[in-house]
Amino acid sequence: MAPPNRTNTIDFDAAKLQRLGFTGKRQPKLKPVSLAELHRQLNLQLQTSLDVERIVNLFFTEVQRLVSLDALTYLHQSSDVRLEFGTLASHSAGYRLSNEGEYLGELIFRRNQRFDEQELNQLESLLSSLLFPLRNALLYRAAVQSALRDPLTDTGNRIAMEQTLQREVDLARRSLQPMSVLMLDIDHFKRINDQYGHSTGDEVLKAVATTLKGKLRNVDMVFRFGGEEFLVLLSGTCREAAAMVGERLRLGILELQYLVQGRPLDLSISLGCATLLPAESVESLLRRADNALYVAKREGRNRLSMAG
Repeated sequence: MAPPNRTNTIDFDAAKLQRLGFTGKRQPKLKPVSLAELHRQLNLQLQTSLDVERIVNLFFTEVQRLVSLDALTYLHQSSDVRLEFGTLASHSAGYRLSNEGEYLGELIFRRNQRFDEQELNQLESLLSSLLFPLRNALLYRAAVQSALRDPLTDTGNRIAMEQTLQREVDLARRSLQPMSVLMLDIDHFKRINDQYGHSTGDEVLKAVATTLKGKLRNVDMVFRFGGEEFLVLLSGTCREAAAMVGERLRLGILELQYLVQGRPLDLSISLGCATLLPAESVESLLRRADNALYVAKREGRNRLSMAG
């Protein structure tokens, strides 16, 4: 662990925290314990979960039995983890966590009263109980995320698509917000494989996926669910806005400069767009998008078709 870095400010991604359901409520005050007893309890309790949020929240709750805290923030950028517990406060002590050279994230303790040296020493001592459970939870999270990614294109796979679609449809209904999907595939992809080989086809898939992700917002999601087929999930996006996104993606692929044996390879995509209807199922939404994609291909490819 690096020495504490005491600062008065930190930039929180409040919108994402709210979306993940972290409300920032104060934890209940527990009966005080000694440092040795708290070490013993943390060593037992933190081993009971592989969920990063649960482990950090439990650590925050238990540490307050020895050192008064108003908030705790945990950041691990490469795992896309940003957690906040408690309420904002004016004083902080931050630590860079590592175990045998392995980076485990940043932890920031906060409260309105300055930390004294004894309290900082106690916090640093207690952090040793967090390292191994946190490392195991991060490894488990990475394994789960890997199981939901397409290894070739680094987009979500079909399992991730099915899980995410149902969640986003339910969210759209509860929040009364629009949601749209774009179903697309690469035009004449079989011809590319037959003429240039599957290794070139794989490189084309990666280039197309990278271009798609580069043309979308951070909140939009891309999934590969077939050989050359992708699905783009557009949360909070109405029919008209989804059509504009679809055209932006189509033009982006047309502008993609991909060379094979020193010569440019012409690439294009066909897209079908569908916007969620009231009380519509995930299956119906996908079927309408797929039908619209079929229309785009039947009418000449390299175009966007809107579902009725």
